[in-house]
Amino acid sequence: MAEDEFLNALTTLEDVLADNGRRASLIKKRIAQLRRSRSKGGAYTDLVSGDDTLIVQLLTESSKALDTSGANVRRAEAQALHAEGMTMEQIADRFGVTRQRVSTLLRKARE
Repeated sequence: MAEDEFLNALTTLEDVLADNGRRASLIKKRIAQLRRSRSKGGAYTDLVSGDDTLIVQLLTESSKALDTSGANVRRAEAQALHAEGMTMEQIADRFGVTRQRVSTLLRKARE
């Protein structure tokens, strides 16, 4: 069977979701640490140092990974649907975007 780009994109998305789950666990632990330290009167300038895991950094990593993977899934799904005969208008309706956006997704999928 030929390589299935949509299934490959979904597999990558699963990996990203697992990584984001690990990051979410780290974020929750860090939140608990910050709460404990603040309840003891700790200043944020002391609590958030360069050596600590920064919540903002973890959120940024999660967001970027999900954005990239999500874009790949959208492109691959649009390509798969189009290859099976759906029109750009039908795909646009399903995705809730314009026909022009679907055209861009299909063009990027081919590149």
